[in-house]
Formats: sequence, structure tokens, C-alpha cells
Amino acid sequence: MEGLYAFCVGILTACGIFLTMRGRSFSVVVGLTMLSYAVNLFLFASGRLRLDAAAVLGQSESYSDPLPQALVLTAIVIGFAMTAFAVILAMRARADLGNDHVDGRLPPPPETRKTGKQGGQR
Repeated sequence: MEGLYAFCVGILTACGIFLTMRGRSFSVVVGLTMLSYAVNLFLFASGRLRLDAAAVLGQSESYSDPLPQALVLTAIVIGFAMTAFAVILAMRARADLGNDHVDGRLPPPPETRKTGKQGGQR
């Protein structure tokens, strides 16, 4: 179970990094969200993964550590606020610049890419 869990965290991290490196703001926002999910899962796993363990102390012999769960809950709230801020920032940048590219420049059209001509900048 731990191997599958670690694999899922790794896949989320890889997808988040790949999307964060993209040129469009929506991809960057989705990538940051996936990275925050990966970090939340990592923090949650730091409290030990146990099956049929009680979340409340004193209810059974084995229990899980409640501190990582509290950290993850706090991280979810902060991550939601940061995602909302990033979406509003991307919408404002699109309204001001007229496109949703992170650097504010349009990529050159496909025919100029082959010849290496400059163009497409705003």
C-alpha cells in the first residue's frame, strides 16, 4: 500500500511540475494545485499509514497521529485561498494583456517558427 501511495504522490508531483512549466496561466494554476495535493498527501503519510486505526486517542490500541491531519486541513484551506488568488491574477492578466501566456507574449505563428523570424510579440 505504501508503494502505491508513494507512486501516486510521485505522479502528482511530476504532473504538477510539468504543468507549472507550461506557458499558459491556466496550466500553471492547475500545476500548482496538483503540487499542493502532492504535498498534502506527503504530509498525511507522515502520520503513518494504518488500516483500521482509530483517529481518536483512547478508542483502540492502534491510532494514527492527528497532527499531520491538522496540518493537511490547514494546508487545504491555504491552498484553496492561493488557488483563488492565482485564478483572479490570471484573469486580470488576461484582461490587461489580451492573452493568457505567463510572460505576456504571444508565441510566433507556426510558419515563422520554421524560418526563425521574429514576430508575434505584442
